[in-house]
Amino acid sequence: MESLLDIIDTLIPVITLVIGSVITYVLGVKSKKSDAALKYKEEQYSKLLVKLQGFVGNTANAKTKREFFDEQYKSWLYCSDEVIEAINNMVFLVIENKGREPDPAEGRRAVGNIVVAMRKDLQGDTKLGYESFTYIDVID
Repeated sequence: MESLLDIIDTLIPVITLVIGSVITYVLGVKSKKSDAALKYKEEQYSKLLVKLQGFVGNTANAKTKREFFDEQYKSWLYCSDEVIEAINNMVFLVIENKGREPDPAEGRRAVGNIVVAMRKDLQGDTKLGYESFTYIDVID
């Protein structure tokens, strides 16, 4: 009987160690995947953000708009629902205006809402609103 208790006393720490190691490994792998996914999303959002310049002020041009739409199609694979909706709202604004410049306030709101949605997706929350984001036209 004593020998059985000695075996159990010896096995409990070993079993606990093995279970703890497995849990640590699984959580570590999950964390690494999450970090990689966040980094990827941040890089992709950065590309979208730069291409949004194609719709704003003096930087507006057809080439950058086309590049934005190329990135936008890919964004369906990684963007949050809120970001997709914000992008769709801007696209609908562009379509509604059929090649004309949209109302500048509506355009700023549409672009700013995309950026705010991206921040929320990457950081979890933000106190900033669409009006906090502006592109600065650099004139040579």
